[in-house]
Amino acid sequence: MVVVSSRKDEMWVWTGYFDSRLTRSEGRRVPKEAAISTPTLEAVAWAARAAGITRMRRKPESSHPSRPFTQEGRLEISTKDALSSTGAESKEGVLQSIGLRLRAQMKEAKSAESQSAAKGPAKGNRQQRAQRKSFKKKAGQRKKKFGRK
Repeated sequence: MVVVSSRKDEMWVWTGYFDSRLTRSEGRRVPKEAAISTPTLEAVAWAARAAGITRMRRKPESSHPSRPFTQEGRLEISTKDALSSTGAESKEGVLQSIGLRLRAQMKEAKSAESQSAAKGPAKGNRQQRAQRKSFKKKAGQRKKKFGRK
């Protein structure tokens, strides 16, 4: 059973198309260089908007026919808008354009996260600063044994 968009003027973009954990035979439709692990519908929508696609609808509760056990969600994109804004000639070109932007955004987010983690907590954030303090034994105190005060 093949489920196809009822209208020819729109294309469906499933989040599984960009999942690097899936193989091509399992449903990934972009190369590994344009895929990420566990893509969300919001991330795919952001990447589509970054590619220049403006006319789209989100369907978060839908599941792909070959993966009915996961509600991955899909984007319904205007075919005319997608082809003209990305400069692609087919759906595959549109998917690769979205996937490359998705991958770039994910790399950017990871590098920003690692930089903030390396920097440490902010100066005024007392709770996080307290978490990183080491509790060394104070000089002159012995270690207390169980039951002693």
